[in-house]
Amino acid sequence: MRLRDIIDRIKLPFREEKELFSSLYEVMGFYPQNISYYKQALMHKSIGRRNEKGKPLNNERLEFLGDALLDAVVGHIVYDHFPGKREGFLTNTRSKLVSRDTLGKLAEEMGLKRLIVSSGQSNSHNSYMAGNAFEALVGAIYLDQGYDGVMRFMKKRILARLINIDKVAYKEVNFKSKLLEWSQKNRVRMEYQMKKQEIDKESGSPVFKFQVFIEGVPGESGQGFSKKEAQQLASEATLKRLKREPQFIDAIFTAKSERTKMEEMPTMSVPDTEAEQDFVIVQEKTGQKETTDKGPQKSARKPTLTETALAEIDDLDLDDITSTPQELSREDIVAAAEAAAFGEG
Repeated sequence: MRLRDIIDRIKLPFREEKELFSSLYEVMGFYPQNISYYKQALMHKSIGRRNEKGKPLNNERLEFLGDALLDAVVGHIVYDHFPGKREGFLTNTRSKLVSRDTLGKLAEEMGLKRLIVSSGQSNSHNSYMAGNAFEALVGAIYLDQGYDGVMRFMKKRILARLINIDKVAYKEVNFKSKLLEWSQKNRVRMEYQMKKQEIDKESGSPVFKFQVFIEGVPGESGQGFSKKEAQQLASEATLKRLKREPQFIDAIFTAKSERTKMEEMPTMSVPDTEAEQDFVIVQEKTGQKETTDKGPQKSARKPTLTETALAEIDDLDLDDITSTPQELSREDIVAAAEAAAFGEG
């Protein structure tokens, strides 16, 4: 191997690291102190790397740390930005700011998504990858810059440039409407049951607690200073549970299946007695008059070809039949009529 090739191979990692430093500065607005945290934050588990001890080397642990920090930092920012607002409003605003969809869009807008190291297949199929990487990045910033560093990043880089916090806060997502729409599309029954109503000791305001039930299966609860707020929170929590728990959906549709089976079965405890009596009377008349009366009778069923032939024979005047050397009996006439009726003659 030539000396120049060896020098180029040595320079390559430094060149790549320099490019990463530059890219991270564009994303975060500052240069990292310890680049290793950020490298790990950008490693998706799909690449399957391991450290020297054989443990997985990816961003999942940093994602966990960043998730907890986002709740704390964004909660702090929302608390300061909206003085006097109640807990429900603050919680709802924070939830919208740190939602997976919001974080995913931020990661794409910032250019973070293109820095993620992953297998190509995972990159195309995992819609949460970008949002997870954003959380991992926050975890890396905390380890590198501390809590104040995360606060500066969120205030100056995110909320000052990429998110209008007031617009997010006052743009209400109607979770109750979304849950009702889902229930109607899937033809399942849903209701809200009030579980508690009391007076808040500190504010003196009424507090309500509601729980969602879908096909009788208990969903999530919500508590607020109004019935609407409590139902909204219960709906939001139930929607999240529907997304993350397939067993919850299975239980709902199992209950629906049992209910619809019962609805389709005849209600034996309350029979339609008048209709049943009519049916019995028709059957009795048919049974008696088919053997005793001559001539056509009103019947609940369509007569067979044989019965039709016999009725026509009963209407014949036998005196008009010409005698033969061996006179035909009535039974012979009936047999001939049946043969004619069935195409055998």
